[in-house]
Amino acid sequence: MQAQQKPYDDDYAATDIMLKLPPTRGKIIPDAPLAEQTWFCVGGPAEALFKPADVDDLSFFLANCPDDVPITILGLASNVLIRDGGIPGVVIKLGPSFAHIKVLGADLVVGSAAVNSNVSRTAQSVGISGLEFLSGIPGTIGGGIRMNAGAYGSEFKDIVSSVVALDRDGNSHTLYADQMGFSYRNCKVPKDWIFIETMLSGEAGDPGEIQKKIKEIQESRIKNQPIREKTAGSTFANPDNDPSGRKTWQLIEAAGCRGLKMGNAKVSEKHCNFLINTGKATALEIENLGEEVRRRVKDKTGVELRWEVQRIGIEKKETEE
Repeated sequence: MQAQQKPYDDDYAATDIMLKLPPTRGKIIPDAPLAEQTWFCVGGPAEALFKPADVDDLSFFLANCPDDVPITILGLASNVLIRDGGIPGVVIKLGPSFAHIKVLGADLVVGSAAVNSNVSRTAQSVGISGLEFLSGIPGTIGGGIRMNAGAYGSEFKDIVSSVVALDRDGNSHTLYADQMGFSYRNCKVPKDWIFIETMLSGEAGDPGEIQKKIKEIQESRIKNQPIREKTAGSTFANPDNDPSGRKTWQLIEAAGCRGLKMGNAKVSEKHCNFLINTGKATALEIENLGEEVRRRVKDKTGVELRWEVQRIGIEKKETEE
């Protein structure tokens, strides 16, 4: 998931948003439900959901969308917690025209809506190694770039050669790896830029050996992560301020939070850096549980955990049903 594109303005007027938006060749849906599109299966609606027809349609929309309308880009929502009050402004969800995968030697030119696991499988089928770790990261390429996602010893910064992005005015920019400002679970590209396409670089490899590594990654995920639950990716980033070098799950374990519950939200017993919606949890229950985990870890270990799951949207007012 790409990060929130524009901070919500308390003075933003939500009335008649459809009258504010430019005409498009894509689809705009007012008051669009989002909960079932997220892995947590929680959260309120988008004030408007825009599915652009193609890059030109998206560029035109951005160039003509009023500056006071907040814009959020949403991928597979595999690492997102949408708050119960929903998302003001426009949520942009890229479709099939942004999911292409083209092979160029040992490189792949990939649309930002392409699913990571599909990219990994394509690379395997043509003998490109170095992208196997993508099979262990839920979500899309665009979201992976935005947060420099990583797993199994590799990160996006290791494979990204160049990126094409649209700014808030719809202008196109090409950025190379050394311009991305990659760091642990972050990049320094402006938050209101939308990634459209990237070139990923690998190396020539044996398809059989690549498939073997992908299988090992998939088996590890099944064994160690609650992938069949209503959950998201790792809840908190690994800390860089723990003198003993412990990983986040070890800190959560030390704080006695494995299996901790709050309403219908629960810390996974299988992997305690995952939060689970055990039934009909609200986003608030999940977020409050995460904050309680952070509090207990800080009290027990002195380490302040940083959210890796992206929390977006507004909290539902207490007077609302």
